Amino acid sequence: MPDATFAALPTTIFEEMSGLARAHGAINLGQGFPDDPGPEALRRKAAEAVLDGYNQYPPMAGLPELRAAVAAHYHRTQGLTFDPTTEVVVTSGATEALAAAFLALIEPGDEVIVFQPLYDAYLPLIRRAGGIPKLISLSPPHWRFTGAMIEAAITPKTRFLVLNTPVNPTGAVVPDEDLSLLAEICVAHDLIAICDEVWEQVVFSPAVHRPLLTYPGMAGRCVKIGSAGKMFGLTGWKVGFICAAAPLARLLAKAHQFLTFTTPPNLQVAVAFGLETLDDWWTTMPVSLAASQQRLASTLEAEGFSVLPSQGTYFINVDLAASGVTMADRDFALLAVREAGVATIPVSALYETDPVTTILRLCFAKSDATLDEGARRLAKARDLASQTLAGRSI
Repeated sequence: MPDATFAALPTTIFEEMSGLARAHGAINLGQGFPDDPGPEALRRKAAEAVLDGYNQYPPMAGLPELRAAVAAHYHRTQGLTFDPTTEVVVTSGATEALAAAFLALIEPGDEVIVFQPLYDAYLPLIRRAGGIPKLISLSPPHWRFTGAMIEAAITPKTRFLVLNTPVNPTGAVVPDEDLSLLAEICVAHDLIAICDEVWEQVVFSPAVHRPLLTYPGMAGRCVKIGSAGKMFGLTGWKVGFICAAAPLARLLAKAHQFLTFTTPPNLQVAVAFGLETLDDWWTTMPVSLAASQQRLASTLEAEGFSVLPSQGTYFINVDLAASGVTMADRDFALLAVREAGVATIPVSALYETDPVTTILRLCFAKSDATLDEGARRLAKARDLASQTLAGRSI
């Protein structure tokens, strides 16, 4: 009989809400993808590489030019030094990189510390690898953890810690003092940190992203995961990178070879081109997205919603309780997409236990017109929610 581990999983909240958006003709502020088509120079380079380039299997660990470009990019932007031949592996997206890391490193019974709310792929992948997630719940508005919270989750079986920064879904950039604390704990307990840093370029001033790998004692115990899809707003390309010290990278590559083996060569060529030539992108892209973030936040606030701070990613969060909505976030999200024509993500879906049920995530990487209409429709949903609850109380 088939193993029930995956059969028992629910449909991901992102697929569910996007499906409802399509079915109801709703504006989709749920799933995190931009309206903008991405840099034209990269798209043209990818097309040219299909027509004029090599379209057979590239090297399993990635084209040498992309691995070199990744290493050079991180050296320029974050002061990191990686040997592209032994410490960089190209993957088919960051989720495949996560899968490779979990499958390569976790042994059955190993415990893995994970912060929630979380990217929903973490838990099924950890469990399929034989790991046991140890969940630490964070709370709005600042989503901070303490040393006591982490120490309470650690046992003699704890081997790994998963860190996402900048954070999906909260939009927070983990501050320096928290990263320093994490590094000290990892060193003290001999933990390997699997660092999901896909939003590292989508950070808004004055916030600054700093990789955990740069802290004392962490160079040999970090797996750094990046995403060209997030860097360049080309989410469908699914080109990711794993960077780690050579002993770790060798293990990760062995898992990668049995997952996707390799990644389309034309996309690798184009990403290498972008990393090497689009220097102004790293300045203009965050500024443009910060303007969209501010537009949606201001429009929502004008409609009477309470908006939580966001320092990066494509996302802001609305505090429903503080906005006069007494429905739980999932109930309100379903009403909003079905009755008001706007799709969002209830953050409670990104907890496994003891969820916060008052927070709604919205994607602001959209056109001004879409953001304005989305805010208007969300206000309509709040009115409908009030009418629904008033009707129940009669």
